[in-house]
Amino acid sequence: MAPEKAVTEVFITAFNTLPSSEQRAFLARMFKMRKWRKDLIDIAIAESRSQEKSRSFREFLAAAKK
Repeated sequence: MAPEKAVTEVFITAFNTLPSSEQRAFLARMFKMRKWRKDLIDIAIAESRSQEKSRSFREFLAAAKK
């Protein structure tokens, strides 16, 4: 396992052992950090739309003009 993945696994394991109230407090604090907020929102959107069918940029432009 690559070192960065090992660190990630340790962090996630530690996070999962926290009581849910502390998990929520941690996540709330992350969202207050401006430099991470947009990234977290982008990740959440991408994850929620990952099963959607993609379309070409030309198709998007054609639909946007309508």
